[in-house]
Amino acid sequence: MTALDLTADVVTLTRALVDLPSESGREAEIADAVHTALRALPHLTVDRVGNSVVARTRLGRSERALIAGHLDTVPAAGNLPSHLAGDRVHGLGACDMKGGVAVALRLAATVQAPVRDLTYVFYECEEVEGDRNGLARIGTERPDLLADASLAILMEPSDAGVEAGCQGTLTADIVVKGARAHTARAWQGVNAAHKAGQVLQRLDAHRPERVVVDGLEYREGLSAVAVRAGVAGNVVPDECVVTVNCRFVPSRSPEEAEAYVRSLFPGYEVRVTEVVGGALPHLDRVGGLVAALGAEPRPKLGWTDVARFAALGVPALNYGPGDPSLAHTAGEYVPVEHLRRCEDRLRQWLR
Repeated sequence: MTALDLTADVVTLTRALVDLPSESGREAEIADAVHTALRALPHLTVDRVGNSVVARTRLGRSERALIAGHLDTVPAAGNLPSHLAGDRVHGLGACDMKGGVAVALRLAATVQAPVRDLTYVFYECEEVEGDRNGLARIGTERPDLLADASLAILMEPSDAGVEAGCQGTLTADIVVKGARAHTARAWQGVNAAHKAGQVLQRLDAHRPERVVVDGLEYREGLSAVAVRAGVAGNVVPDECVVTVNCRFVPSRSPEEAEAYVRSLFPGYEVRVTEVVGGALPHLDRVGGLVAALGAEPRPKLGWTDVARFAALGVPALNYGPGDPSLAHTAGEYVPVEHLRRCEDRLRQWLR
């Protein structure tokens, strides 16, 4: 089994984590390594739920904070093993989010008497379907491990800045009906794929709303992400399904988002297949942490697991090394300066 040295320089530790393959659903090796390394630290109690690892201090402090990062990555794209080029660590997951996990592991090992109690969560299956998410599994099977936190930090790549809250996400199928016919006698049918052009035109003309929440401007989005029609090359399609994805502001509830999307397509059948609420910024509750990190907060344009913490009543923010636009790309990397800045500022806050 690979041994991790949690006292190693954060760059060295990031590379060691990148070099441990951990595609979603195959995190056993990295979970074993993290579990073993954390159990060797006497100031932490360590639990494991599947391939997720939770470590907690028990110092009797008046406040508990939670720091979380996922262990899994998307499939490799010729970007293993890691390599250091100038001031960047390159490799699968370097940005999303082995760099952030390295920062958190370094803190877990080297800040033994923080001014607030800490819960560290290193979890599996963030990059896949929500019902496999390791953080959700912990919340279901061992909610006590997440209890008592007054705020949470998710080590999502955020350019070493603060991205507050997150958008909600909704996916729906807009169903356009027609009538089948042989393509040799197409006039005898009604082509649903042709009629779907009206739905696509409506989407193209739609202008997403911009809403200010806690002084941060969130921009919504509504996009066609798939179009499906037809059963054979000689049959006029009697149904066309346009799948749309809506990213909605955190001040909208899932029910309000669903009603909003339905209102945009009157006369069509709208099948909502997934809707997950976002997370409010709660800058009034995390302002002290934001100030300590020395970063001007920005809105998180996207959905992250801060929404899971929001559902538990725990305000959370995204703070981690790396450019989020590089996540999942073949050329993924994390700047060394981001790694050091995140570690130093969190260490100062914890002390």
